[in-house]
Amino acid sequence: MMRGTLWTSGLLVLALLPHVGAQGTKYSIKTEESPVPKDIGEPIQKVLGPQSVQLLDPAGKTVCEVWFRKEVPADATAEQIKNGLTYREVKQSEVVGVIRFDQEWRDYRKQKVKAGTYTLRLGYQPMDGDHTGSSDFQDFLVILDAAKDTKTELMDPKHMVETSAKSIGTGHPAVFMLFPNSKPGAAPALAAMPKNHWVLQTKEDVTVAGKKTGTSLGFGLTLVGAAD
Repeated sequence: MMRGTLWTSGLLVLALLPHVGAQGTKYSIKTEESPVPKDIGEPIQKVLGPQSVQLLDPAGKTVCEVWFRKEVPADATAEQIKNGLTYREVKQSEVVGVIRFDQEWRDYRKQKVKAGTYTLRLGYQPMDGDHTGSSDFQDFLVILDAAKDTKTELMDPKHMVETSAKSIGTGHPAVFMLFPNSKPGAAPALAAMPKNHWVLQTKEDVTVAGKKTGTSLGFGLTLVGAAD
């Protein structure tokens, strides 16, 4: 399993910041059956579930809409499945879902993320000393322009990072920080975390070697928030 990757320098936490936001500002989500975006590659369309989760800003306007994969492949042993899966049992660069921004947004570095559709791939923060203390957790979802990422196959981590950076027109990739979510509920939920982090909590069924495992992996996807 690939663990390392070459991320460009700088703090690499996803935390999408609203144009105007303050501590205590309340967001909400809405879950519904929604057609998958047609501007993504057909192979990726086929692996997405029919249900989407919309993030609504305090004014009730849609910020983004997320479609998660119906089943996420993992590289896990029977013992790991029994003890509870973590993000590290999923191979780096695996497609986890798709996100569509309905309005321009900004990432942790205040880089502009244009409205549009992006794939979500799993990425790990490198343990190279340059990122020490830059985030509370070291697992992320990396966004890539859907036009630049049309297949479900694993991607070289360095290429994934470079494609993400090109997708937002900067020298840095755009990422969502993942909170641990070991006890996901039956339905998606939005949790208010410390430091004004708003985290979408959901789960995906897991397969190993193409076979259903009867278990799921919880995701805690940071949609709003920033590191200190």
